[in-house]
Amino acid sequence: MSTTESVRKIVNHGVAWEQAFGYAQAVQIKDTIYISGQLSHDGDGKLVAPATLDAGGRPADFTQMEDQIRQTYVNARKLLAEFGASLNDVVEETLFVLDIPSAFAAGAKVRKEMYGTDTPPVASNLIGVGALAFPEQIVEITFRAVVDVPPAS
Repeated sequence: MSTTESVRKIVNHGVAWEQAFGYAQAVQIKDTIYISGQLSHDGDGKLVAPATLDAGGRPADFTQMEDQIRQTYVNARKLLAEFGASLNDVVEETLFVLDIPSAFAAGAKVRKEMYGTDTPPVASNLIGVGALAFPEQIVEITFRAVVDVPPAS
C-alpha cells in the first residue's frame, strides 16, 4: 500500500478568535475546500449588523438576520478567492441560526442574490441552535467547495 502526503493549504481572516480558539478559517485538501463557520464580521473583526440584546444578554429580535447572512457570504467569498474559487464551486452549506423562521425568510432572499440564481445548485442545511460564539451573532454558515485541481506532475 502506498501513501502520498496531502498538501494542505490554510487561509485565515486574521481575526483575534482564530488564534484564541486555535483553528483555520479554511483548509483545502486535494480538490475540496472546507470553510469553518463564518459570521458577519468586517476586516477588523467587528461584527456587522449585531443583534440588539435584551436584559438577559440574548438577541431581542432577529431583524439583523438578512444583513448578517449577507456579510457572512461576503466573508466566505473572500476565503474562496484565496483558493482561486468562488461561490460557484460551493456544493454544500450549513446555516446555524438562532431563529429558523427569520433565517428562512432572510436566507431565501440573500442566497439567491449571492449565488445569482433563484435555485442555487447547493445542498443546504438550516439548523436551529441555542447559542453561537458571540451574543450579538444570530447566524453562522459553513461551506464546502470542490474545485478542479491540476494533475500532479
